[in-house]
Amino acid sequence: MLRMQQQVEGALVVGGMAEAVEHQEAAVYERVARMAGGNAVVVFSASGCCMCHVVKRLLLGLGVGPTVYELDQMGGAGRDIQAALAQLLSPGPGGGGHHQQAPAVPVVFVGGRLLGGVEKVMACHINGTLVPLLKEAGALWL
Repeated sequence: MLRMQQQVEGALVVGGMAEAVEHQEAAVYERVARMAGGNAVVVFSASGCCMCHVVKRLLLGLGVGPTVYELDQMGGAGRDIQAALAQLLSPGPGGGGHHQQAPAVPVVFVGGRLLGGVEKVMACHINGTLVPLLKEAGALWL
């Protein structure tokens, strides 16, 4: 009887820990959503990342003043946000094939919606869809 009670209590503790982790993850995603919706263009970056620099320079060159969050300068919260962004960018289940995991930064949000990482931003710039997205979000007036 005592052993069964310990197993049940152990399951409650493990279940409670899983619930706490899920709550913490949800809070991180909510924080990312608030941060991403705070400006027409938001870049999650790392201060020493060359691809982050490329994306920021491209946006500045187009006349956009993005809000930039340097995650490496935000301590533990930055690491949590970076992990959440990596999840958002991952191909996920059913993504097919053997995908190499994309770097967690840079991540660009336009108009509060996830645009993507450096490859997506550059693809949009090259195919001519980036400027219309920026105009639609109110980041460009030209």
